[in-house]
Amino acid sequence: MRTALGHLKVIDLTRVLAGPWATQNLADMGADVIKVERPGIGDDTRSWGPPFLKDSDGRNTTDAAYYFCTNRGKKSITVDLASAEGQQIVRDLVRDADVLVENYKVGTLARYGLSYDDLRLHNPRLVYCSITGFGQDGPYASRPGYDFIFQGMGGLMSITGHADGEPGGGPVKSGVAISDLLTGMYATTAILAALEHRNVSGKGQYIDMALLDCIVAINSNQALNYFLSGKIPQRMGNSHPNMVPYQVFRCKEGDVIVAVGNDTQYVAFCNVIGRPELGRDPRFATVAQRNLNRGELIPQVAEAMLARTMSEWVECMEAANVPCGPINNLEQVFEDPQVQHRQMKLTLPHPVAGEMANLANPIRFSDTPIRYERAAPTLGEHTDEVLATHLGMPVERIASLKARGVI
Repeated sequence: MRTALGHLKVIDLTRVLAGPWATQNLADMGADVIKVERPGIGDDTRSWGPPFLKDSDGRNTTDAAYYFCTNRGKKSITVDLASAEGQQIVRDLVRDADVLVENYKVGTLARYGLSYDDLRLHNPRLVYCSITGFGQDGPYASRPGYDFIFQGMGGLMSITGHADGEPGGGPVKSGVAISDLLTGMYATTAILAALEHRNVSGKGQYIDMALLDCIVAINSNQALNYFLSGKIPQRMGNSHPNMVPYQVFRCKEGDVIVAVGNDTQYVAFCNVIGRPELGRDPRFATVAQRNLNRGELIPQVAEAMLARTMSEWVECMEAANVPCGPINNLEQVFEDPQVQHRQMKLTLPHPVAGEMANLANPIRFSDTPIRYERAAPTLGEHTDEVLATHLGMPVERIASLKARGVI
């Protein structure tokens, strides 16, 4: 099958989430991604269970669901990077590689002779991407860090959660490791941009990605609100800082999300809920007016929303082209006909379990479809294959390296 990145070879020296998310994106688009893991241990997330994948006999394997979410389509080899021979294996693999992605602490790979400055001497066309918590420089560069920390440091938790003083008020983190996932996406974009530049210049380059930078960057409109007004944004629960009504409303039965994004939608919404006079009221006629007068508007809307159930409101508002939606749990998500139509859940072959469920990539190409060939690999599943195929290493040499714990 023709893929977008089938011509690329990627060396993946990452673990946990941000780095593996970036390299999984490249694997999905067809790149040959070789994941280098620690012998006997592997990626940290292999043990981050339960739940663990069950084998064909229903017994738990040693690989957790967390690991499978971000390592689809890769090849796994085990190499001891602390050994001179292990370091040489990576150098040899890099000689004809297009991309290397790593997320070791600042300076670690330099001690192994595997920094960008070391490897570009062997391959000047290499695109080398480092992912760390705080970046390669600055007063915090040497610090370790996890997603939760960056959600707090980067300001996201200051604007996420119910307002202080309300029931349940206070800082709340995202339900997924959003700074890891976003950094992985930014890294994917940066890698592809560097490859495109290489197509023009003939030269690779170094990419410095930091989780803190990425989480700060996604403050987006809230940061600009602060820059222009001088007012520090606060937590608003399910409300929007600029759009009204744009929040969750309690219904006669259940809750519904209403997302009115312009004045036309607002008038239609007022008609649907049986309060057309609110659509004509000059206090609420424009986005800016509604934002300024939300304290007067929202209680009236909230009262009107109690007249019908969530499903009844969704049907009425959809018919009037008012953006709205239910709040689904994950079971409901994957039962949704639109999600099913888009085939966001898929089944992949696995050497131990036979097959397993997985999430699809949301990218849809017309000519170079996403590649779904296999689930995330078992630890060291492809060591012999990669060393023999990519490095021409004889069987005896591979056996010797295994006996000495290098691979």
